[in-house]
Amino acid sequence: MRTRPPVRPEPRTRTLTAAPSLVPLLARGALLSPLKRPRPDAPVAATRLVLPGVRIDLAHLAAYERACGFPTGADALPLTYPHVLAFPLAMRIMAGRAFPLPLLGLVHTSIGITRHEGAGATREYELAVEVGKLAPHRRGTEATVLTEARTGGRLVWESTSTYLARHRHRPGTPDEAWAEAGGDGSREGNGGGNPRHEAPPSAPLPSPDGPAPLPAVAEWPLAADVGRRYAAVSGDRNPIHLHPLTARLFGFPRAIAHGMWTLARCLAEYGPRQAVEVRAEFRAPVLLPGTVTYAERGPSFELRSGGRVHLRAEVRPHAPDA
Repeated sequence: MRTRPPVRPEPRTRTLTAAPSLVPLLARGALLSPLKRPRPDAPVAATRLVLPGVRIDLAHLAAYERACGFPTGADALPLTYPHVLAFPLAMRIMAGRAFPLPLLGLVHTSIGITRHEGAGATREYELAVEVGKLAPHRRGTEATVLTEARTGGRLVWESTSTYLARHRHRPGTPDEAWAEAGGDGSREGNGGGNPRHEAPPSAPLPSPDGPAPLPAVAEWPLAADVGRRYAAVSGDRNPIHLHPLTARLFGFPRAIAHGMWTLARCLAEYGPRQAVEVRAEFRAPVLLPGTVTYAERGPSFELRSGGRVHLRAEVRPHAPDA
């Protein structure tokens, strides 16, 4: 029987007065990364960061929309934009000493987003982020990060992301035996409404291919600077996305696109939706420069190249809470 992390107490809420600055957080996370020894039973600090009074910078929003292919000028926020708004809060937690996984090399493997209602660009929001749990993965340890956006006291948007720290499991431990048996190894990674603290285990998205693959809809040539352009609007300046030289330090032959950029670009092509649930898996990195194919059928879409699927996702209507 594999080990499980202890049940955590209710998180201690800490309210911030301004969004944290990303540059010192990235530097701190890089410095602390070599000192961390990830394991799935490591304790996780029960801290919930809250940032009230968030107003949308319309110029920044327009820059994000252009970088990801969304139409500009609409009042409704792109489905993925609250993730960018809350990213500094997530970094504040993951770059800290109490977060047990190293920030450098952390891979975003999946995200589930629930938009309960349309989120307008002129509203004021309260953002909240916390780490839900750690879990064994056949390639290391995975952390769950929970994010919420509220306006007028109503929950309008939430997400559950998983991040993987790659490492070998300690010989002879239950986690090693579980990982060798298969673990949760369906997602290799790229760089909805779940109960707090304990996101339910999610099975891999089924292949929608069946007898025939999803039909190709568009082919996109990706320039070498896609990662740098998205980093400028998202704040995610992970070196694997910025330049071939820095990407090679982490084992990539060239820079790779951000997983959240690939999802945003696909959702821009898929079309606007209001109350929806999106579930996406980042399966393989997208090397830059390169050419990818966007394919879609019904609620499913994917991004692929050369027979390799980089991203697979499903979009479903969200049923209002009773």
